[in-house]
Amino acid sequence: MRITSPAFTHEGEIPAEYTCDGADTAPALVWSDAPPGTKSFALIVDDPDAPDPRAPTMTYVHWVLYDIPATATGIPKGGRTPAAARDGRNDWKRTGYGGPCPPVGRHRYFHRLYALDTLLGDLDPPTKARLLAAMHGHILAEAILVGTYQRA
Repeated sequence: MRITSPAFTHEGEIPAEYTCDGADTAPALVWSDAPPGTKSFALIVDDPDAPDPRAPTMTYVHWVLYDIPATATGIPKGGRTPAAARDGRNDWKRTGYGGPCPPVGRHRYFHRLYALDTLLGDLDPPTKARLLAAMHGHILAEAILVGTYQRA
């Protein structure tokens, strides 16, 4: 399975438009080659370099999305998701996308797409940890797209 973005290349810089320094909208994501038996997708975007890449102390979660229909092949710019998809809670304590906004240094942002053999249903918007627990035993494949960002 593969995940890409027309906005940035793997390990390339995420344009400011998709960060707190710009419009803070989600970049378009595109995926392909889901394995047979895929019933849904889940997406987690996080930053393992928080707060300082020279001495990270936490992984900051920017987006949690799940129950994306198996027929989906991506998410358009702005993060408009299929009606059946469900939002989880990010580390800003809200649902939806929250773009890169690193306090210092160049951070990496991991866009992890999971193909699942089930729909997870209402998880009362889950955190990343709750979503990962619910997905346990249901992951058929994982694809990763990494972007970087450093504030001017």
